Amino acid sequence: MRKIFLLYLWLCIQIGVWAQSNNTSIKPGEIWLDLSNQPINAHGGGILYHHGVYYWYGEVKKGKTWRVPGITSWDDYRVNAGGVACYMSTDLLHWTYKSLALAPDKIDSSSELYIGRVIERPKVIFNPKTGKFVMWMHIDRDDYGYAHAGVAVSDKPEGPYKYLGSYWPNGQESRDMTIFQDDDQKAYLIYASESNMTMQVCLLSDDYLKPTPTYSRILINAHREAPAIFKFDKRYYLITSLCTGWDPNEALFAVADHPLGQWNMLGSPCYGPDADSTYHAQSTYIFPVTGKKNAFVFMADRWNKTDLENSRYIWLPLVVKDGNPMIQWRAYWNP
Repeated sequence: MRKIFLLYLWLCIQIGVWAQSNNTSIKPGEIWLDLSNQPINAHGGGILYHHGVYYWYGEVKKGKTWRVPGITSWDDYRVNAGGVACYMSTDLLHWTYKSLALAPDKIDSSSELYIGRVIERPKVIFNPKTGKFVMWMHIDRDDYGYAHAGVAVSDKPEGPYKYLGSYWPNGQESRDMTIFQDDDQKAYLIYASESNMTMQVCLLSDDYLKPTPTYSRILINAHREAPAIFKFDKRYYLITSLCTGWDPNEALFAVADHPLGQWNMLGSPCYGPDADSTYHAQSTYIFPVTGKKNAFVFMADRWNKTDLENSRYIWLPLVVKDGNPMIQWRAYWNP
């Protein structure tokens, strides 16, 4: 009888796992399994769409979470830097683990990719002139006092990526960041700077591998981080969060006519229950659903600061209505 019960229990677990990895909808906040029935480990991530395939890049957060000693001004919880994972999908629902696109350095403590440092918010774009895939990311020490933007390059979307080094763009700090590739193929690095009191937008070189002297200071004295940018009907929209460590807060959006132009910060893009905490999450990226007009996906992380490996993903549909981005909670949805 006991053997029958254990067999029944095992079957129930397997059916549950199979159902989660064969989703017919995105379920924000739930454990998201890849097609190998393993939890997707790609936090603070971004999406590249290339030749009919979506590539999801994100931080590998694995192992024990600890609080950095001596940091009392905020909850500086960390795990060992695990590098950048790459997953692939054709429908945004079912994801296959492809590779560890950028591996951490487990030996050399002086390396910027050392496991005791910070590798965060990786984003990848494709350069049609060079044929290279370019990854930018936030590189830091565990106390966030280094504040650099790192860059790596690969011949394939899944990597491996060769790390080229890091920058203080135009001599400015760079913490939470993203990249944006415009319709004219110009690319921009957007990052929190000046002790997170401003955001900055910096034009990248034609090969996307270096910052240029062309940049602008935006959202001055606004104390914003976690930038996520998209373009719709010739206007640019930037969603950011307030700086409250791992704890969530209300997102706000800003609008401009050019990435380097004047950005006007307006209200929250979120509606409905828990909108004032961005559904207990923090923005990381926004991308269009290919083949659909005015259909975007808002990506955010629901951080579990004392167990970072168990942080969850909040993906929600975003549309623009009367010039305003609108995000509403859905327990499940299909893009």
